[in-house]
Amino acid sequence: MTAADIDTAGKTGKAEKQQEFDSGKEAVLAAYNNLMEAQTHFRQAAEAAGLDLKHDAAEQLLKGKGKAEELGQQASQYVHEKPLASLGMAFVAGLLIAQLTSRN
Repeated sequence: MTAADIDTAGKTGKAEKQQEFDSGKEAVLAAYNNLMEAQTHFRQAAEAAGLDLKHDAAEQLLKGKGKAEELGQQASQYVHEKPLASLGMAFVAGLLIAQLTSRN
C-alpha cells in the first residue's frame, strides 16, 4: 500500500463520517420539527375541546386561596372567642404528636 492509497482511504473515511453526521443532523432536525408540529396539534385539539388548562389551574388556585383565607379567619375567630378551648386542643395535639414521634 502506497502513501497515496493511505491518503485516499483517510479522505474517504472522513467523507463517510461527514455524510453520516449530516444525515444524523437532518434526522434530528426532522424529529424536532415533527415534535413542534405535534405540540401545535395538541394545543389546537385542547382549545377545540374547550380545555384551557392554564386558565383552569389559575382559577382553582384562586378558589383554594380564598378557601384557605376563609378557614384562617374562622380559626382566628374561634381562638379569640374560646381561648381556653383552643389552648386545650393545642396541648392535646402537641401531646399526640410527641407520643407519635417518640415511638421509634
